[in-house]
Amino acid sequence: MNPEPQPGKSQKLPKFKDISKLLRDDRFWKIAGQALALILVIVVIAILWDNLSANYSQLGIAFGFDFLNSQASFDIGESVIPYSPENTYRQAYFVGLINSLRVMGLGIIFATVAGLTVGIARLSDNWLLRSLAGLYVEILRNTPLLLQLFFWYFAVFISLPKLEDNQQMRGPIYLTNRGIAVPWPVPLPGFEIWLILLTVGVLAAAGLWMWRARVMLEEAKPGRQLFWALGAIGLSAILALIITKNLPFRLDVPRLTPALQLEGGLKFTPEFAALVTGLSLYTGSYIAEIVRAGIQSVSKGQWEAGKSLGLKSGTMMRMVILPQALRVIVPPLTSQYLNLAKNSSLAVAVAYPDVYFVVGSPTLNQTGRAIEAMLIIMVTYLTISLIVSLFMNWYNKTVQIKER
Repeated sequence: MNPEPQPGKSQKLPKFKDISKLLRDDRFWKIAGQALALILVIVVIAILWDNLSANYSQLGIAFGFDFLNSQASFDIGESVIPYSPENTYRQAYFVGLINSLRVMGLGIIFATVAGLTVGIARLSDNWLLRSLAGLYVEILRNTPLLLQLFFWYFAVFISLPKLEDNQQMRGPIYLTNRGIAVPWPVPLPGFEIWLILLTVGVLAAAGLWMWRARVMLEEAKPGRQLFWALGAIGLSAILALIITKNLPFRLDVPRLTPALQLEGGLKFTPEFAALVTGLSLYTGSYIAEIVRAGIQSVSKGQWEAGKSLGLKSGTMMRMVILPQALRVIVPPLTSQYLNLAKNSSLAVAVAYPDVYFVVGSPTLNQTGRAIEAMLIIMVTYLTISLIVSLFMNWYNKTVQIKER
């Protein structure tokens, strides 16, 4: 017979074994470490908040964003939406935000075009083209961005001819030290119908393009994708012309008034032009190396297979090489887009009124709300970066090669 367990010991021993087993479990220490880190973060935030509250109470102000509803009382040199000094700080913030989004959007487009072009040129068989592309990459990648912005602003755009000294200028494109003016389409009555029908036509063209690509792949027949796609867009344009009996827009050409003012067209200030040019070319030099590395990651067998089918170099690059290289290109490309978005805050160097300049300079100086102003700027850039990341991550999943 087994001896009966002594009272007391039989109750403590299992608990001791459970605790010892728990302490030897790696999962317990991982969870405990995360809990401890969370507690430390909460404690640090509480200390900082207490310190902030004490400092604000000594100044006689309360933490909050109610100042956004107050009158701004300062002017902004460049605005897409209506704005005047009588508007609120909130309206001024939206002006700066839209100005920043303009720079980021155009910068991403131009940087992608420049990077893709130079990246392919880096692999060209033409010695001169390959050397010029390499020179572009080496110079711009190894020069500070701030210095490049100063160069484009002071040495290029501010140094353009003055209107006062060149009153005989003739358009349609004006390059002056006051800015750049180019022709721009102005919507006419019925533009909305044109927009709707052309959108339907573009969607139909995309569907037809994919259908003909599948036919070309599965049935080995000529795809004629461009013919089908342009046909869909052309039919939608003809239908819109029949309904509206009018073109969608007219071309507004810039003109110089007797008072030496530029009217009409689309105008870019020297600050905006310098910022977009500097950011695009600088980021494009990094994208060029990403594109080059992505193309070189495709095996030589793919090149040889394309040549054996009699494909031209441009067709082979577009249909065979780049689709496979995208899985290597897109992840680092996302980082460059994020860098461009954050580097746009250097607009303050050329006095372009972006969101950082508007909130961090006149708004902060007039209200004295340093913490709130910095939080607004941080949340703004964080939100933009997250949106770019989400879109690029989604696109990255669509270009990945799916195993069968």
